Amino acid sequence: MPELDAAILESISRDDSRSFDLAVRRLADSFHFGMDASPFTGSGIEFHQSRPYEYGDPVKSIDWRVSARMGKVFIKEYLSTKQVPVYLVVDTSASMTLSSTAISKYALAVALAGALAVASLDRMSPVGVIGSGSRAIQLSPTLSHPSLMRTLHHLRTYTWNESTQLTRSLQELDQRLALRHLIIVLSDMHEPGVVPPLGCLAQRHECMVIQLSDPMEHSHPVRGFVRAREAETSREATLSFSANCSGLPDLKNLLSGYQIDHLNLRTDQTPLSRLRSFLQGRLSMGRKS
Repeated sequence: MPELDAAILESISRDDSRSFDLAVRRLADSFHFGMDASPFTGSGIEFHQSRPYEYGDPVKSIDWRVSARMGKVFIKEYLSTKQVPVYLVVDTSASMTLSSTAISKYALAVALAGALAVASLDRMSPVGVIGSGSRAIQLSPTLSHPSLMRTLHHLRTYTWNESTQLTRSLQELDQRLALRHLIIVLSDMHEPGVVPPLGCLAQRHECMVIQLSDPMEHSHPVRGFVRAREAETSREATLSFSANCSGLPDLKNLLSGYQIDHLNLRTDQTPLSRLRSFLQGRLSMGRKS
């Protein structure tokens, strides 16, 4: 798997469209996650549990083995199938394009969005995409693979001075979406005040935050103070690199309070393997039902 991940990351870094399409497809094929595993019980095909009989339960659902063993009637329950529409919110702001590694947060976010989208389409879940910057990039939930890939290739282009609109994008989604969706945010989460809109979304939808970070945001080889300029606001500040300045523990705790799954991916630390483990373990991470 490490060799596969290295090849995928190398393909993502290339400029040509064919390499990107291939990397997205290979990455999607390597994901085996519970995006469509239903937390609801009913008439499905995957056995979930046996429970005591209740008045009105159909006789055909009786679990005769368990009933004989326990001395009272039990009913078989199965997981109901569902195709939950997926919305991918990709941060296209300027801070995402800055990088001290071979692959930027921006390039990784777009590639992961593509892989998650293709994997969702393979499971017949409609996919929508929003670029949460000043450019108008939006695709309503669709099952069309060509439409999805056109939007992803549009996302691959970027500007060095694009402002962030993540909060506004999340607020607009909250107002527009009536049915339950899976909302996946891919961002470095630099915009202040973005957590409350996520919390509002999480009241009616299932939410995940995949936070991309560069190693320079966690540490610096030189201890002391550095004068820096924020790419999105042009504000200057004096930063100390003697401690972690990313605020990641606080963000994780805040999102956990809203029952929002959170994963931080550093561009220098095998991000693909960590994402697979995260997705595979979602059902055991307190995912809402």
